[in-house]
Amino acid sequence: MVEYDGELIVCEPKGKNMNNNDKIWRDGHGICHVEGKTKADAFGMMGYAHGKDRGMQIILMRILGQGRASELLDASDEMLGIDTFFRRMNWSGSTDLEIKKLSFETKEIIEAYCMGVNRALEQKTPWECKLLGFKPDPWCPEDTFLISRMIGYLTLAQSQGEMERLFIELVQAGIDKEKLNELFPHILGEADFDLIKKINLQERIVSPTSLWNIAAPLMMASNNWAVSGKKTKSGRPILANDPHLEVNRLPNIWYEIVLKTKDRYAMGGTMPGAPALLVGRNPDLAWSATYTFMDGIDSWIEKCKHGKYLCRRDTWENFTQREEIIKRKKKDPVTIAFYENRHGILEGNPKEDGYYLTTSWAPARSGALTLDSIIKLFDANTVTRGMDLLGRVETSWNFVLADKKDNIGYQMSGLMPKRRKGITGFVPLPGWEEKNDWQGFENPKDLPKCYNPECGYFITSNQNLNEYGKLNPINMGMGPYRSDRIGKLLSQNNEITAVTMQKLHYDVYSTQAEAFMKILRPLIPDTKQGKILKNWGFEYGENSKGAFIFDRFYKALYREVFGKNGFGPKAFDHIDKHSGIFNDFYINFDQILLCEKSLWFGKHTRENLYITAVETALESEPEKWGNTRKVMMNNILFNGKLPKFLGFDRGPITLIGSLATPNQGQIFESAGRQTTFAPSFRMVIDLAKDEIYTNMAGGPSDRRFSKWYCSDLENWLSGKYKTLSVRPKKKYKL
Repeated sequence: MVEYDGELIVCEPKGKNMNNNDKIWRDGHGICHVEGKTKADAFGMMGYAHGKDRGMQIILMRILGQGRASELLDASDEMLGIDTFFRRMNWSGSTDLEIKKLSFETKEIIEAYCMGVNRALEQKTPWECKLLGFKPDPWCPEDTFLISRMIGYLTLAQSQGEMERLFIELVQAGIDKEKLNELFPHILGEADFDLIKKINLQERIVSPTSLWNIAAPLMMASNNWAVSGKKTKSGRPILANDPHLEVNRLPNIWYEIVLKTKDRYAMGGTMPGAPALLVGRNPDLAWSATYTFMDGIDSWIEKCKHGKYLCRRDTWENFTQREEIIKRKKKDPVTIAFYENRHGILEGNPKEDGYYLTTSWAPARSGALTLDSIIKLFDANTVTRGMDLLGRVETSWNFVLADKKDNIGYQMSGLMPKRRKGITGFVPLPGWEEKNDWQGFENPKDLPKCYNPECGYFITSNQNLNEYGKLNPINMGMGPYRSDRIGKLLSQNNEITAVTMQKLHYDVYSTQAEAFMKILRPLIPDTKQGKILKNWGFEYGENSKGAFIFDRFYKALYREVFGKNGFGPKAFDHIDKHSGIFNDFYINFDQILLCEKSLWFGKHTRENLYITAVETALESEPEKWGNTRKVMMNNILFNGKLPKFLGFDRGPITLIGSLATPNQGQIFESAGRQTTFAPSFRMVIDLAKDEIYTNMAGGPSDRRFSKWYCSDLENWLSGKYKTLSVRPKKKYKL
């Protein structure tokens, strides 16, 4: 029981691993607090909180990951494509081996977590399950491993694979080798262009299997940084994080929680389905995460004949065949065969002679070491210990840490394939040459890392960080624009506070625009619209007309260079409108657009291309940037299909910023639907206090009629932060 204003609040649940001495309740922001006698008790109640507040979310994630959406949700052809993708990936496979690798403590915690989820679902099954006509199976450790793998791959690692596929398509479209070397500098290695042209691609950049219209989140970018106490007003380090995920969805992918045992606590952001505090703090240590863009996906070219593949020299071998039966609501089931060899899963039918790709993602059979390491963060008390644990995480992340002893650090994680010298993994190589096989994985101790940098701060924003390690895991990252801006502001301030960090989260200044405007400004005509652009201060605020005009110029310049002079207008428009390629890896394209001469310019000069693009941009009447940045936040199950007055969807909301501002605000169409990338969750931690300052695009609950369904959205929009504390002033029933 918990005392609150003289009223006794009975705290559920009770059951195995949840005894009468355990406590679970909400604070005034709706954030769940749990108090357990042991870590297993606390994580068990985390499972209960996830099941109670996000039961439908994790059930939908599991349905997608298992490839059962056609069976339980919708029997459309589009859904069949999604199921086919997930069955091909087979993330539910080989979980038994991973479970055997778990330490005793981690296994106990995962089992307690699953019991907690199931206790909540037994008490009240989400009504949506009844609407759809099924009863959810109990949550089990295998489901947690599935969620872990999905979080590590969807959109994040997938985007690297899409860029590699784009390269193949460009080769097959006849783009000059010299042009491709400009676009993909230093990573084309031993690319055999003649052989690549023979590949029978089964899936192009935009495919039905790229559509996750329901529960699976799109995840792309983020910022995180830490500042030493030497530069802060409190004298203790301050850490900030704002994962840039899809925000036009409800509920938010993040779930905040405070865990407490008799002598310790941890609090921060979790992703429902796994007993893991992915970003947050304990009494001694704070940690945060962004995506790395490590190249952990490789493809091999397989020569197939009569159902077999060329193995070595003149040796032909059979694929391992796996059949998957996909059940479909009120339709006949579909049986699909997948063919596998040591390189991965074949994209195609080997019984049809030709050249096909096999593809592997390094962490596809991972999970045990990841969960074990993240759970142990509960007890970690120094940056060095945190770096050691997080360096073992099998999926690819940039972790920035800080501790109360005034240390800060950076650690990259991820299984990096060990390839032969000179091979980057970006281009597909002949599978019949044994030298092209992976030789295991690199030692995580050789991955990029940094401890107590001399400047007193460290920033990651998905940029290339290879310089900090013995290895080069990143072939292509995002541009350095966001980290450059954050670094400039941090370097100028030696009295940094939590409020300083909060303001940085909302910064909309673009160093990208500044770089382009140095070239463009002398070429802008002296017209009404031209003067607006000339006088623009490079900020993507809601009322900025200059941002609107520059954005039109930037897109027109892309179309001139990579459309008319490169891919062809139709191919360019298709990639631009139906994928995130130009949004993810814009630095590769920017490097060409900013250079003085390029083969991509054709017979034109850079100045002529800029003039043509700016003339196009100035033709339309400028609007306020915010007028073009409005999106609806749709419920993950109903996806805008219900009348607005029912309240499942919220908005429209206005996203400020651009793809290259610290407050990233991207809106584009991906695989047939509107998507976004923006700071889904903002977190600031000053280690001088036992608190976290946060806001989130959503709320704690996925229940439409809960007061906590969208309770934090107004804070997120207005820049107000709530305080998560170990000792909140108010306590309410869960």
